[in-house]
Amino acid sequence: MAISKGFRALVDEAMAQVTTYSVDEVKARLGDADVQIVDIRDVRELEREGTLPGCINAPRGMLEFWVDPASPYYKPVFGDESKEFILFCGAGWRSALAAKTLQDMGMTNVAHIDGGFAAWVKQGAPVESLEAHKAHSHARG
Repeated sequence: MAISKGFRALVDEAMAQVTTYSVDEVKARLGDADVQIVDIRDVRELEREGTLPGCINAPRGMLEFWVDPASPYYKPVFGDESKEFILFCGAGWRSALAAKTLQDMGMTNVAHIDGGFAAWVKQGAPVESLEAHKAHSHARG
């Protein structure tokens, strides 16, 4: 069976429909109370590479379930309509697809980072180890 629409077409369609921020735009908003950065990468990627300070981790496979209040897996952090949720993944492909899916679910306050974590690191933006991230998350309560 041939694939009728490849991943690249899906990503391109998503990119045309979602808000995309540069690393510099997001870096300037780190710590902004109106922004919640969301790392959708797999935990193995976080363990290997670290993550962004102040982000929350929502694995791509659970995102729709964590966002929907009707889901048994709902996470109330996603119900805060005063925040803009800025997603990122490794290269910006999964986050584009995820942001489009969240828009399809009715969220208007969602965007993603162009180039993902790879671009973030390449441009020297702040990163912390998963251990440090967990310590900071517990301290924030």
